[in-house]
Amino acid sequence: MIVEGTVLRGPELEPIRGRVVVEDGVITAVEEADVYSDDIVLPAFVNAHTHIGDSIAKEAGAGLSLDELVAPPDGLKHQLLRAASREETVDAMRRSLRLMSETGTAACIEFREGGVEGVEYIREAAASLPIDPVVLGRESEDAMHASDGFGASGARDADFDRLRNATREAEKLFGIHAGERDPHDINAALDLDPDFLVHMVHPEPLHYERLADNDIPVVVCPRSNLVTGVGVPPIRELTERTTVALGTDNVMLNSPSMFREMEFAAKLADVSASEVLQMATVNGAEIAGLNYGVIEPDREAKLLVLDGDSDNLAGAQDVVRAVVRRAGAADVRDVIV
Repeated sequence: MIVEGTVLRGPELEPIRGRVVVEDGVITAVEEADVYSDDIVLPAFVNAHTHIGDSIAKEAGAGLSLDELVAPPDGLKHQLLRAASREETVDAMRRSLRLMSETGTAACIEFREGGVEGVEYIREAAASLPIDPVVLGRESEDAMHASDGFGASGARDADFDRLRNATREAEKLFGIHAGERDPHDINAALDLDPDFLVHMVHPEPLHYERLADNDIPVVVCPRSNLVTGVGVPPIRELTERTTVALGTDNVMLNSPSMFREMEFAAKLADVSASEVLQMATVNGAEIAGLNYGVIEPDREAKLLVLDGDSDNLAGAQDVVRAVVRRAGAADVRDVIV
């Protein structure tokens, strides 16, 4: 397979005119060449933080606080999850995963409620779809062993030392929410030496130092943080200290659209378009341990092809900026996964 157009090459997403050569699902060459295609070829997205089960409760709970919406065990979303049947939940999750795959997301890092059964739900929902959920079980060590790791709610909710050690021994991924409502749970989360943190809306100087010293990545979810009223993450300050990736968080509150998340982050924060696109591709893939998110030889060919001659994108003077700040589902020509 050969894909031609303006290719956003390598981890720096350098725009070149040329082609991507794919054999048996792997990129074998990225070549500069005179080509006639107006297409824009970029890495498929990695959505680095999702709660796909919330698909059963879209736009529920208007006006509620963060705790009233999502805090375990009695936040509204947990009540709705318990009330829904397996068929209802799996179908709703499948719809969100299908939307994500059709709009260029190759993988998501899913914090999966419901223990082992919850892990089974998302495996079933994704089984027929070209998307790879990296599933982090919650609530029990069994859920961690049944999935790709453990996704902790937050250090103020429980003592996660035992689960952290078990996850490390299993050589699986451990992520934890931190600094979403206030800074008071950040040090305890960092003490666990997690593979990544989620949110970090309220870091203080000591937390920045610890992030940098220990090279702990952060996943930010700015649309979700704004909707829940907790503030917005200091994206510029975080990117100066560690790897930062982008997630869409609860489907209850936001569509799982990386296009929308990128645009919001780019217009909110003092970061370049290239940095935001890295947050949506290579950085999320790096956190999840995936061999894609970058267009270069020997990477899996997970690609998103946009119509550069669409009414929305035609005439763009800066291709990367246009992809980040204005591209959307209507501009998708093909998703190669």
